[in-house]
Amino acid sequence: MTTIDLSGKHVLIVGGSRGIGASAARTVAKAGANVSLTYRDNANAAAAVVADIHATGGGALALQADVQDEAVIEAAVASATAAFGPLAGVVISAGIFEHRTIETMTLDFWDRTMATNLTGTMLAVRAVQKGMRESGGGGSIVIYTSTAGQSGGGGGSAAYCVSKAGQIMFMKCMAHELAPHQIRVNCVAPAWTETDMAAASLDRLGREKVARDFPLGRIGQPQDVADATLFLLSDLSAFITGVTLTVDGGIAMRG
Repeated sequence: MTTIDLSGKHVLIVGGSRGIGASAARTVAKAGANVSLTYRDNANAAAAVVADIHATGGGALALQADVQDEAVIEAAVASATAAFGPLAGVVISAGIFEHRTIETMTLDFWDRTMATNLTGTMLAVRAVQKGMRESGGGGSIVIYTSTAGQSGGGGGSAAYCVSKAGQIMFMKCMAHELAPHQIRVNCVAPAWTETDMAAASLDRLGREKVARDFPLGRIGQPQDVADATLFLLSDLSAFITGVTLTVDGGIAMRG
């Protein structure tokens, strides 16, 4: 069996204090990487992830940063690089989700969703790519989108779906632009996954009903997405760029 080894590499998780981002942080640390993670406002959750990594002998650092703030995210990247050296991998996990139908949608809500999910992705990629190019070592950027960005979603999720579709197109553009520097850019698109962000929707829909919709018979777990991320960060995916890896338990087959 091939074991993924990220020893000596530095991976930044943008939005790594909870949910899938936190799982990715712990997973890449177990593979040997030094991990920097950003959080917006939950310092305790971020500290818990760092403590878990330290407990297993790994290197980790938490930095407060809102992806909507250009100067702050650039400063966080600079601090992470000063601590652990050039970035070999970046995971962009920061995002928000809230139901609003077109009748109840406000411009402020629309702008807030786009600012975090789409503009925040752009600002994070722009902040990390300069150092990755200058290091000459290439690297891998993984953007967390959603199956909602591929096929749309039910009533009340238009802003989220559009922001996630935008991430996929932005990823393709960056894959072209950064390929000459051997920087690979890909997306991971989970379907329903057990996270605190999805909890209210899963409660409303009913977990047993949602699980039955998956051909594999269960709702996704953060570790499912983290494992796919680890693959895309590793040399096993060295010839893969510009793609969206769907992690959905087969649900897309059902249309």
